[in-house]
Amino acid sequence: MSKVRCPICDAAMPGNRQDYPDYPFCSRRCRIIDLGRWLGEEYRVAGKETGDDRSTPSEGGEDESAR
Repeated sequence: MSKVRCPICDAAMPGNRQDYPDYPFCSRRCRIIDLGRWLGEEYRVAGKETGDDRSTPSEGGEDESAR
C-alpha cells in the first residue's frame, strides 16, 4: 500500500481510495480550500507568452470605431 497524503493539510490517508469520497483530499474542507485557491488564481498553469497584450488600448488613445 502506498502512503498518500492530503495535498492541502498533509494529513496521512491510510486505507483505500474508496475510504475517501473527496480523494485526493482527506475531507470536504480541504477540497473546498483547493477550489478557493484555483478561483483566487493562486495556482497557475504555465504557458507560452504571446507578446500580444490585448488588454491595453490602441496607441492613439481613441476608440477606433469613433473615427
